Amino acid sequence: MKMAAHQEKSGNVSGQGSCLYDLLCSDAPNWRTQSDRRQLSGPQERLEFLLHQSANKSCADCGSADPKWVSLNFGVFICIKCSGVHRSLGVHISKVVSVKLDEWTDEQVDGLASMGGNITVNKKYEACMPQNVCKPKPDSSIEERFYFIRRKYELQDFLNTADQIQMSCPFPPSHQRHSSTNSSSITYSQDKKQCEKQNTKNRIGQAFRNSWGRKDSEHKSAKKGSSMSMAGMVEFVGLIKVNVVRGTNLVVRDVVTSDPYVILALGHQSVKTRVIKNNLNPVWNESLMLSIPEQIPPLKVLVYDKDTFTTDDYMGEAEIDIQPLVTAAVAFEKSSLNESMQLGKWVASKDNTLVKDGVINLIDGKVRQHIALRLQNVERGVLEIELECVPLTQ
Repeated sequence: MKMAAHQEKSGNVSGQGSCLYDLLCSDAPNWRTQSDRRQLSGPQERLEFLLHQSANKSCADCGSADPKWVSLNFGVFICIKCSGVHRSLGVHISKVVSVKLDEWTDEQVDGLASMGGNITVNKKYEACMPQNVCKPKPDSSIEERFYFIRRKYELQDFLNTADQIQMSCPFPPSHQRHSSTNSSSITYSQDKKQCEKQNTKNRIGQAFRNSWGRKDSEHKSAKKGSSMSMAGMVEFVGLIKVNVVRGTNLVVRDVVTSDPYVILALGHQSVKTRVIKNNLNPVWNESLMLSIPEQIPPLKVLVYDKDTFTTDDYMGEAEIDIQPLVTAAVAFEKSSLNESMQLGKWVASKDNTLVKDGVINLIDGKVRQHIALRLQNVERGVLEIELECVPLTQ
């Protein structure tokens, strides 16, 4: 690992934060001028309108002001801290996107608008919340957020569904809850032991593919029987935006071609690209976001061939050490740098899967790294990925 060293000029360190912070963080109510708003068009302009409605000016889960993230599945605006917990639940439960960093489509904005905003959604998912359950506050711990958010959205403990017409909340007696918890904990322990016997590529790929293929009814039965996972109880130090660019000379899995897609896994989080049909040189250019845990794990990349009637076929994997990128981003935040330059690099060697050095650059106030990876455990294949480290601010 070779990191380019840049010494800060004494007396030049800004007390008001770095350029990247200024670019991404703006807490003032009128964070866009009137001229800026006039330049907005299409879905982004409509999204801005939704964001500034009174119902959406605070996080749906903890009440933090000026949320900049959205759960597309539930149609709520949430803060950066709660967004990390939402991501840990998996995209099949809560797909999180950024108001400012992601590109929105008209269909996404239509879906968000149709759900009615934070107040309307909360009336549904918090309709039957017991008095002994406290909703998180802006300064709540990650454990408090995780406990509440998982019960609210994944387990749906507070939901007042159409078939629950009684005025009382649909909670079983305490002894029944205790019995159910013990039973589910035993099941979880058995599942965990079985999972640990599987190798990494099969465990991540199969778990993620199964979560996407599961029917809604199966989700609800699985949710009620699961124990409280610790996956969401992790402090996050930032976000990583991964642009899956393209694959080159990928392996054949369907007679003469393949239908490839990519899974990205960071800690307990997993996200997935779209499937590209009949292509050994697919171009995705698809950006996905993951939260960076405090104990930074490698970013796992797995490629699969989509099959309709059988299990998806394995097409290779690789690991990316994102520590150099995070280190460079932290150093930049503390500096007064404002011009494009190289901040460091991940050096290609026989000990890693890099095709060439993964150079870390400062471009337009953003810390980015372009990486080309040889896929492992298969005959051939190269995957190109662009990384961008985003600070944990709004």
